[in-house]
Amino acid sequence: MLCVAIGWTKEQPESREPKTALSIISHRGANDRQPEHSISAYQQAIQDQVDYIEIDLRMTKDRQLVALHDKTVNRTTNGTGKVENFTLAELEKLTLVSTQKEQEKIPTLVEILEKFGKSTRYYIELRESTKGLDMVEPLIQLLEKNDLDDENFVLLQSFSSESLIRARQLAPNLSLTWLMKAGDFDLNSAVKSDFATIGIESRVVTDNVVRQIHQAGKQVHVYFINKKSEKAEQKRLLNSQVNGYFTDFNLFTKKLINRE
Repeated sequence: MLCVAIGWTKEQPESREPKTALSIISHRGANDRQPEHSISAYQQAIQDQVDYIEIDLRMTKDRQLVALHDKTVNRTTNGTGKVENFTLAELEKLTLVSTQKEQEKIPTLVEILEKFGKSTRYYIELRESTKGLDMVEPLIQLLEKNDLDDENFVLLQSFSSESLIRARQLAPNLSLTWLMKAGDFDLNSAVKSDFATIGIESRVVTDNVVRQIHQAGKQVHVYFINKKSEKAEQKRLLNSQVNGYFTDFNLFTKKLINRE
């Protein structure tokens, strides 16, 4: 069922600052209650009053940007195949897997930005490899068209430093997060990098890691790779002074940090 807010508008929120020191980043939208990366998941997350909705991007065969995490549509839709082998028209024939009666399509980034405008902040991931570089220019064009090419509204994240550097060249006003995998994490590289935020997996977070990244003038945003242990990990890191959680459980995280 699609959750519809009464009197929904795209007006800018009263304040662009998070209400607490720890930002709540809704990972793939409110995916614990709605299909991940669906319009309803993003809308629910905004109703949950999170600080950011997180969007993974994929590019179709005809170079359209859509919200989808996996390389294929197999897990999240009633279809099979790689996203890059579908045109947008072909993707639109698929429906997202859901326990709800309401069937939803894979949303395009155009649809998301037009629907929600400046009513929320966006945390958008560029892919690794050449696909990430291919995405940068059309993404920036869409942000500019919607007057969202500003760090007050959009953070870009990527495991690819090349994609982030290209994004900075095209949109210097955007804030950038360099994601680092646990197996590749190098504290010295993180500290010396030219990115405002470092995104790291929860299991590599220590007081020393957070302290050194902070001393370099950067923020630390934490992601979790195991939903079964995520809540316990969020509790464990509560006093670690990290600046943000990529959470799969918006309401749990809000309660954990005493957010009204």
